[in-house]
Amino acid sequence: MDHKTNILSVTNLSIAFSNGFAAVKDISFNIAKGKTLAIVGESGSGKSLTALSLMGLLPRQASLDGNMMLIVSGREINLNKITATQWQQMRGKEMGMIFQEPMSSLNPVMKIGKQLAETIEVHNGMSKAEAKLNAVDWLQKVQLPEPAKMYDRYPHQLSGGQKQRVMIAMAMCNNPALLIADEPTTALDVTVQKEVVALMKQLQEERETAMIFITHDLALASEVADDVLVMYRGEVMEYGNIHQVLANPQHPYTKALLACRPAPEKKGKRLVSVADVLGSNDAVKTENTSPARVISEAQILQVNGLKVWFTENRDWLGRPIDYFKAVDDVSFEIKRGEVLGLVGESGCGKSTISRSLMGLLPVHEGQVIFKGEDIAGLPQKEWKRVRRQIQMVFQDPYASLNPRMTVGDMLMEPMKVHQIVPTGELKKEALRLLDLVQLPGDSMNRYPHQFSGGQRQRIGIARALSLKPELMICDESVSALDVSVQAQILNLLKDLQTEFGLTYLFISHDLNVVHYMSDRVLVMQKGHIVERGEASDVLQHPVNDYTKRLIAAMPGR
Repeated sequence: MDHKTNILSVTNLSIAFSNGFAAVKDISFNIAKGKTLAIVGESGSGKSLTALSLMGLLPRQASLDGNMMLIVSGREINLNKITATQWQQMRGKEMGMIFQEPMSSLNPVMKIGKQLAETIEVHNGMSKAEAKLNAVDWLQKVQLPEPAKMYDRYPHQLSGGQKQRVMIAMAMCNNPALLIADEPTTALDVTVQKEVVALMKQLQEERETAMIFITHDLALASEVADDVLVMYRGEVMEYGNIHQVLANPQHPYTKALLACRPAPEKKGKRLVSVADVLGSNDAVKTENTSPARVISEAQILQVNGLKVWFTENRDWLGRPIDYFKAVDDVSFEIKRGEVLGLVGESGCGKSTISRSLMGLLPVHEGQVIFKGEDIAGLPQKEWKRVRRQIQMVFQDPYASLNPRMTVGDMLMEPMKVHQIVPTGELKKEALRLLDLVQLPGDSMNRYPHQFSGGQRQRIGIARALSLKPELMICDESVSALDVSVQAQILNLLKDLQTEFGLTYLFISHDLNVVHYMSDRVLVMQKGHIVERGEASDVLQHPVNDYTKRLIAAMPGR
């Protein structure tokens, strides 16, 4: 790499906390003008702390060692030695940052155009009128529809992809020399992710911006970056040209990250986890075949003509006259012991279906026949009986676990309410459930915040299993997890299914995960099912144009 073209040079960077924990240990890297460095690793690897140190945003209890040099317009700026006032001038001007969750980065009570104009005004000395014109121009550059109208909207009125486009505009409107993107597409569907990544690359090329792209997805990194820095527990495992590293990884950890992603050739086999690889002498353990399961011809669930509509407008007497048709005339069935995958973009109706099956949303029309009984119009008092047999594992385990209850209480409470086991055996049964999901017995007395994301998801699965359900709905239950933790949870779900004869409705926007888990797949678009069939047929030989677009947008395709 030509040192003269470097925008950023980081040497021997270390970050430690006041309690003695070393979060980042002696890492070095360079980024040249117009180039992208992907920093890849799991949660806790030090990726985001590295980014925060470059923006002068480390928490107070963290201390920094090493050198960080930014080269802008021939000037060398030592980021270790600038004052708080200088940092304020640098951020947004010389350096921009795009965060993972745009909703928490945008002011919810301020119009998005005003927020963007304010950023432009502060750093360019423009008048309010000039800044507004420039902001509207930027909303057009990031391909938002009707930019002049979009200027007057609030963040809650935009979709996730649109909010992320606003964040890109805010990060790039002052033409920064360095752009840091911290997991900017994790919460987005594959098609929206593809559009957002293409937009970032286009703007980067136009302005020759240097970019750091932080992700835990190596396939996505390969589409975005020139170089890659692989981090594990604060240390650099591998650093070099992205295509060389991915084609011929040298470190076992990089090999492990590549090995644990679900892929078409791994269907029917156990996924490897990072712990498997780093705990053995082999480069990558051979995947064992997943345990055999029995799929019955008998149906456990049949959905006929399901309509879930929400009232948008009423007449002067309060009668509904206009509906938003979230799910419109959907029919499908699930056999006992089967995994039915449900895929589609945000807003297509996937989660609405799952919530209507649980009695959490009213059914406008249609039948939901569970074990021979139509539960679509059940009175509320009857749902307690049904919900014992249909359980859900949610996307965000932290939001679905009571932060004030111990894990033991969370597992024992539903068993007590539904009289699953005698009172004297509740603790023994809770310990058995923890063992099933591979958590230690001392987890009983701990609270949700004391566990990692993957461990919290195991607790959510244990709680769902506590009622001995027959049908489990997994609603985006692995989408927020690192690839290695995801591999462990997918293996666990498969093991539990075989052991207890469970049936799964598996909802996700990750087509690789759905293909790996599912026997059959339904593809949803705008409230309708547009394609259905065997998982391998639908995802490897799609017929519908929408399904083809979803598959084409997958990273690594």
